Amino acid sequence: MAENILLIRLKAIGDVVLTLPAVNAVRENFPSAKITFLTSKENALFVQGFRAVNEVIALDRAALKTGNPLKVAPEFFGLLRRLRAGKFSLVVDLQGFGETAWLARLTGAPQRWGSIYSSGRAWAYTRGVTRNDGIHPADWHCSLLRECGLKIGAPKNEFLPPPEALSGARKFFAEQKLDTAKTTLYLQPFTSSPHKNWPLENYLALARHWRARGAQIIFGGGPKDLAQMESARSEGFILAAGVSRWADIGLMQLCSLVVGGDTGFLHLAVAMGRRVVMLQHSVLHGSPHPFGHPEWSVTPEASRSVPEISTAAVIAASERALEQR
Repeated sequence: MAENILLIRLKAIGDVVLTLPAVNAVRENFPSAKITFLTSKENALFVQGFRAVNEVIALDRAALKTGNPLKVAPEFFGLLRRLRAGKFSLVVDLQGFGETAWLARLTGAPQRWGSIYSSGRAWAYTRGVTRNDGIHPADWHCSLLRECGLKIGAPKNEFLPPPEALSGARKFFAEQKLDTAKTTLYLQPFTSSPHKNWPLENYLALARHWRARGAQIIFGGGPKDLAQMESARSEGFILAAGVSRWADIGLMQLCSLVVGGDTGFLHLAVAMGRRVVMLQHSVLHGSPHPFGHPEWSVTPEASRSVPEISTAAVIAASERALEQR
């Protein structure tokens, strides 16, 4: 009988994307299995691009956290019924939080593997492995599987967006009178954490540098970033902030280079085979640098922070990236 396997990673976008090599490794070990991925509702869209996954379960964590029984009870019991109905033979908790440990246990699966942060959660698993924070998160997920007995070959970090992503991006290019044949940079100025942000004025300096050399520039981001990027619009740069998430992903597909901080969308770009320049504090001690390409990171000098990375260093890194693509 074919295996039914449940993989769990609830948040956040980048962390979910960094499970891709492990997801593909599970598929290689269980080629005929039905693989289901449980994630937070806001990330379910992206898991559709995981070609090894057959089904996605979207958890509305916001509803569970309201404290309103009329919202909590339907969401919780609906999820419980779905987890039980899955008849999973194996659950792999790739997050290892208290919440996900409980979800793994509630499935009733005979085999439950988990990443353990705290020894108090070991009860949830039939096989728990203490997390190693000193290696890249994607490597850790694969290491967990290896420790639990799977054969792990060369990692496959592959994200396959649907056709509508590229069609939406081509429509945006046409509307903005952009040329797909020209060098185009996609700049992602904002991350989820202000301390990881490089100053917007530095992105503008980078954009001016490349526009003077004939490149097209697109500033990306979410709807909430639009107000902060009015200075970019006032200088005549194109803003894609607020387009659909699939269109945003398609834009990265069409662009020559993606530049930004440590965000889920940059990790997605790497998984789509795009070249990136990622600005981050470090590539050591488990930092999530572009998987397989630590050389694509730009870091500050010792004891300094991301905002202190020089514009010259990022320009030089983007020049190298465009020469090598």
